[in-house]
Amino acid sequence: MVQQIDATLFTNMVRAGAERLNGHVDMVNALNVFPVPDGDTGTNMNLTLTSGAQEIVRKSASTSHVGELAEALSKGLLMGARGNSGVILSQLFRGFGKGVENKEILTARDFAEGLKKGVETAYKAVIKPVEGTVLTVAREAAEKGIAKARKTDDVIEVMEAVLEEAIISLNKTPKLLPVLAQAGVVDAGGQGLVTIYEGFLGTLKGESLPPSLSEVASPQAVETLSDIAHQSAQSHFDTSEIEHGYCTEFIVRLDAEKSKIAGFNEESFRADMEKFGDSLLVVADDDLVKVHVHAEHPGDTLSYAQKFGDLTRIKIENMREQHSTILEQGGGHHQQAPVPEVPKEKKPYGFVAVAAGDGIAEIFKSLGVDAVIQGGQTMNPSTQEILKMIEGLHAEHIFILPNNKNIILTAEQVVELVETPISVLPTRTIPQGLAALLAFNPEEKAEENFERMMESVRSVRSGEVTFAVRDSQYDGGEIHEGDFLGIQEGKIHHVGNDLLKTSRELLDSMVGDEADVVTILYGKDASTEQVKELTDFLEEHHPDIECEAHYGGQPLYYFLFAVE
Repeated sequence: MVQQIDATLFTNMVRAGAERLNGHVDMVNALNVFPVPDGDTGTNMNLTLTSGAQEIVRKSASTSHVGELAEALSKGLLMGARGNSGVILSQLFRGFGKGVENKEILTARDFAEGLKKGVETAYKAVIKPVEGTVLTVAREAAEKGIAKARKTDDVIEVMEAVLEEAIISLNKTPKLLPVLAQAGVVDAGGQGLVTIYEGFLGTLKGESLPPSLSEVASPQAVETLSDIAHQSAQSHFDTSEIEHGYCTEFIVRLDAEKSKIAGFNEESFRADMEKFGDSLLVVADDDLVKVHVHAEHPGDTLSYAQKFGDLTRIKIENMREQHSTILEQGGGHHQQAPVPEVPKEKKPYGFVAVAAGDGIAEIFKSLGVDAVIQGGQTMNPSTQEILKMIEGLHAEHIFILPNNKNIILTAEQVVELVETPISVLPTRTIPQGLAALLAFNPEEKAEENFERMMESVRSVRSGEVTFAVRDSQYDGGEIHEGDFLGIQEGKIHHVGNDLLKTSRELLDSMVGDEADVVTILYGKDASTEQVKELTDFLEEHHPDIECEAHYGGQPLYYFLFAVE
């Protein structure tokens, strides 16, 4: 019997959840509804939870207060959140953290109430919640936990009830979402959450503790895309160009009396910190302020911040020294888009886009995008990675083009973390992102541009050709591993064992009677001969349509089609 969760137990529960999810990533990925090679729900949840778990372990060295640990977990999850599944997971535990923020230890009732609060937060974060997903699993499991906590003080019994109901709810997801029933799978995000809960329960029952997080996290989780981006950027500028040479990070534990005398206000604090350098990030809670800034005189930043309270977790790194070392070690050979150069004066607009493929990245840059994050299917960038790109832009207003439905929520999280006005265009495909850029007018206001670009997004038809990674059923049809899939607006329309035939069928159905222009972006696995066959097909069967073909270099997807 366990009647309370203290700091050590809570930390070990999170570690165990991260370990168990890490060991079942492929299983969760395999539940992706589409049989295409982008089933990354497990990967996104794993990377997100690993970020949170690492943060809670760091925090556990300085506190035995569960509420503070839950807050650290929440922050780590938020900064590491990837894809819709990762964002929702971060919101579940963000709400949990708010629900238990004043609890030094958790009773069974506290734990159950925290889960309920997490569900409420997650539902609010999703504009159009869909039942039959991880949200349903989390909600029904939390409700069962609340009911059980009214009858027992044993946390194990409550967690058993939560897990049991989560499994029942998970098995019902195909009844709520026809697309799951057609594919013969349960919801991948729900399965990920069940896996985490299994880790929680194992720790409560006294099963062996998980290994250290360095062993839990896969190499992909530890060497995040942001690490790669940071290293690859080094080759694009000289050490002498670093204006503010010290990466300075610290946390201010706000002192009530000091803050009152000094007049602490988050907005004015951020404005004052901007005077010390650039790449500023300030995240403030009720009693903590987390600061990241590149400063030339880090001591000045610390002296200023100390007026409001005590400083902790101070880290100062010499970026000039780091840069020189990275260049000596050849750190500039990663194939990641470079961080944009920082202009001396702010320009009216800045653009950040997410795309996979060097050819597509170059097209985006040619249309005025300042920073291209290499990502998309199978590689959803985190909130922090998008944030780092934005920090390098000196613009009065920034537009973000996610170009993937699974990245939109992640991009929207960034809006709350920076002072610069940001507009997230909910582009779900590369063609939509390109259409939006073509509609941009630098002479118009941001609001007018947003409407103009969204009109263009709605007018373009998007298609893609890839292959099936497993046998499946979709819309009543049979799909076999290795089949070629013609997908239009996220829905499989054509299936076949001949790449060009499937591609022609998709193009034919997309063109219709009102199309004027067809753009073909061919991937790294498509040949120029295949591209010519498609353009010849369009010229013969749709002679009035203008056709453009460009090398995109995208992995996994042979062709991307845009029809306007």
